[in-house]
Amino acid sequence: MEKHNPIERYAGPLLLAGFGIWTILVQTVNVQPIGPQGTAVGLATCNGWFHQLTGVHWTLYTLTDWLGLVPIAICLFFGTMGLAQLIRRKSLWKVDVDILLLGVYYGVVILGYLFFEKVPINYRPVLVDGVLEASYPSSTTLLVLSVMPTLNLQIKRRAADTAAARVSRACAAWFAGFMVAGRLVSGVHWLTDIVGAMLLSGGLFFCYRAAIIRLCRKAGEA
Repeated sequence: MEKHNPIERYAGPLLLAGFGIWTILVQTVNVQPIGPQGTAVGLATCNGWFHQLTGVHWTLYTLTDWLGLVPIAICLFFGTMGLAQLIRRKSLWKVDVDILLLGVYYGVVILGYLFFEKVPINYRPVLVDGVLEASYPSSTTLLVLSVMPTLNLQIKRRAADTAAARVSRACAAWFAGFMVAGRLVSGVHWLTDIVGAMLLSGGLFFCYRAAIIRLCRKAGEA
């Protein structure tokens, strides 16, 4: 049976609160017009310094953009798993509770992405194909750090603790780390965009994990 440790019990709400505070800081502290076309950027000194440090690497941007299809494929895989269970068991409530919650969780991630596309907090430090795009929080970082931990969690819950399972989990963690680092140094995001995405995705994931443990415990599955 999976159990909460004291840190994990409160990690989700605390990280989400941290994301809210971070977003307010990004909007209000040290705001300067250092972005393309004179766009204002919060925590400008830190963001400007880091952007000058990394420069812009379009090849890395393109690579991480295409690799963003990997977590989308994982979402589709779990969606297909849930649909197969629904068809076979002929009831939504007989689908595994962690898969149902996973669908809700992915839906919340998508809603978060759409919200920040419509309500821009920051714009990218560079124009992409001549277009000024919203950049906070980093959508690719949000997607990767929201999905890859769920893959690890599902492997841990559903697969035996074999060498193959351990390698798969290690590869998922390595991929997530590579994607965050790649997005960070590619120069298409401000540093605060990446930090915001890490806080939001971490908060959402730990809330999902806590919900699984609670509901599965009630159902006698965990």
